[in-house]
Amino acid sequence: MKVSGRVFKYGDNIDTDVIIPARYLTSADPDHLKEHCMEDIDKTFKDRVKAGDIMVAGKNFGCGSSREHAPVAIKASGISLVIANDFARIFYRNSINVGLPILECPEAAEKISEGDEIEADFDTGVITDKTTGECFQANAFPEFIKNIMASGGLVGYTESELKV
Repeated sequence: MKVSGRVFKYGDNIDTDVIIPARYLTSADPDHLKEHCMEDIDKTFKDRVKAGDIMVAGKNFGCGSSREHAPVAIKASGISLVIANDFARIFYRNSINVGLPILECPEAAEKISEGDEIEADFDTGVITDKTTGECFQANAFPEFIKNIMASGGLVGYTESELKV
């Protein structure tokens, strides 16, 4: 599976309160959450993001609260992939569980710029910056994670495995 899109780039230590401010956690509805995604760091995000766009960030993305609302808000916004230097472990796990693809690739996180057009192949882990022509190697998703992503998250995967 491949995704491609325009990059929204953020820095280090983007915490879950920045991704989705706690004052909006009155609902777990993805449509509600996407309306406020990233607004404390980028007030124009919700108006500029398009389906398929890609988020790139620095170190420790998703640190802070363990709430799963953060990856839900990003996914509902239309982001098809988050690439970062590294992720807070609970955010990493929550992202897989809700079906939000994420890749750790320090070189890509450093060199890709805001607005670049990039493509990522989940089978090979190759990230191509179509704007600069540079390629980066992330770890490809193992088969079981690809199956979870293809099912839209852990709930969809479990339902398909149980044939519910």
